[in-house]
Amino acid sequence: MVDNRNVQSMQHQVMGYDRAITMFSPDGRLLQVEYAKKTVKQGSTAIGIAYKNGVLLFTDKRITDSLIITDSIEKIWQIDDHMMATAAGIISDARVLIDRAQVKAQQHKITYDSPIDVLSIVKDLCALKQVCTQSGGLRPFGVSLLVAGVDPADGPKLYETDPTGIYFRYKAAVIGEGDVEAEEVLKKGYKENMSKEDAIKLATSAMLKFLKKDFSLDRIEAAYIEEPEEKFRKISRKELERFAQGLKG
Repeated sequence: MVDNRNVQSMQHQVMGYDRAITMFSPDGRLLQVEYAKKTVKQGSTAIGIAYKNGVLLFTDKRITDSLIITDSIEKIWQIDDHMMATAAGIISDARVLIDRAQVKAQQHKITYDSPIDVLSIVKDLCALKQVCTQSGGLRPFGVSLLVAGVDPADGPKLYETDPTGIYFRYKAAVIGEGDVEAEEVLKKGYKENMSKEDAIKLATSAMLKFLKKDFSLDRIEAAYIEEPEEKFRKISRKELERFAQGLKG
C-alpha cells in the first residue's frame, strides 16, 4: 500500500519546497521546521516535572563512547539561581539559546535588582526561534528546551519550547527520542502535590521505561530548584542510587 504522505513529501522535495524556510508548501507546511522537529525526536531524552514546592529536570546524557569522561557531559544548564534548562536535539543550538538566556537574566538582575521571571526568559527565547522560521538565509533552531524555575511570587514553573517558537506550560513534560514511552509513565504516575522524592522516582521510572536494559545512572543527570531556597541544585549519583533502588529489575 502506498503511503500518500510519503509520496507527497517526495513531491515537495522535488519541487523545492524544503529548500527555503520562507516557502510554504501547497498544503500549508514549512518543511524545514518539520525537519527541525524530527531532529528533536532523535535527541537524547529529557524529562521535566513540577512537584509540590519545586521543579525537577532529569536527562539522559547518552554516552556514545566508553572513553568519554561522563562528568564532562553537561545536559542541564543553570540560567540563574532560580532557573535552569535542558534540551533535546542539536545541543550546540541549545548552548546559543542558553547563553542568551543567561545574559538576559543577568541584565535584568543588574537593571532591576530582582530575578527575572521564568516566562520572560521563555518568551525571549521563543521570539528568536520564531524569527528563524520566517527569515531568508536562516534555519530553524534544531532543538527543544525544557525551561524550569521557581518564581518568587508565583511558585514552580515548567515550560517546553519547540523549534517553531511556540511554548506551553506543563505539569510534567518529556522531549527527545523516548517521548512516547516516557510520557505514558508520566501521565499514569503524576500527582499534583507529589514530593521531590516522588518526582525523582517517577522520572527514573519513565527513563527506565524507554532505555530498558541500557538504563544506567552513569548516563543520568538531574537537578532541582525548590522553595523557599530558590537555588539550583544538582542531584548526586549517591542520591540517585537511593531513589532508583527497587525500580530496576
